[in-house]
Amino acid sequence: MELYTIIFRTLFIYFLIVVVFRMMGKREIGKLSVIDFVVSIMIAELAVISIEDPKIPMVNSLVSIFVLLGIQLILAIVSLKSRKMRELVDGKPSVIIKEGKVDELEMRKQRYNFDDLLTQLRENNIRSLNEVEFGVLETTGKLSVIKKNEDTERSPLQMILPLVLDGKVLEDNLEKVDKTTFWLRQELKKAGFKDIKGISFCTLNEDGSLYVDEKNEKK
Repeated sequence: MELYTIIFRTLFIYFLIVVVFRMMGKREIGKLSVIDFVVSIMIAELAVISIEDPKIPMVNSLVSIFVLLGIQLILAIVSLKSRKMRELVDGKPSVIIKEGKVDELEMRKQRYNFDDLLTQLRENNIRSLNEVEFGVLETTGKLSVIKKNEDTERSPLQMILPLVLDGKVLEDNLEKVDKTTFWLRQELKKAGFKDIKGISFCTLNEDGSLYVDEKNEKK
């Protein structure tokens, strides 16, 4: 009977965890943030405890798993609405290499050493730091590399920085692309966008124009 119980619990927990991770969202399948990783480890531990000891009521592990699922879903919903919450939960990208120069101060803040940097540069097929214009350490720990482009006068960093996110102007990103809030508002008005709060996402294209995505939420 104990063997049948273990088999039943294993199958039940297996399908339950598949459902749980599906409910958490597709980002769980890809690169995990610190919070995602911690939750994944905890769910795995709870599953093992439930399977290896049939004497322990399975409901104990199930309650804990659903509590973790609830926390993760609540954080995901709040993060969709709040940029500050996203930064608190997932952190924010850090520019490690700017205009071909390594920012050692930022590396120390992120506890990121040169061995890590060189390893990830090799993974990006970079042979020399002279090839790199910008290196951005993403919240997942992956280094995104933007190579130097001698054929354009425009900084490649402009193409990936949001200037408006969830209806709010990101002034720190505007400074990085040498633009002002006044310039942004003027350009948006020219493009027919009068209310910044109605904009979900806005960034600067390579040709200097703005890419704008409006909110489509039903009121």
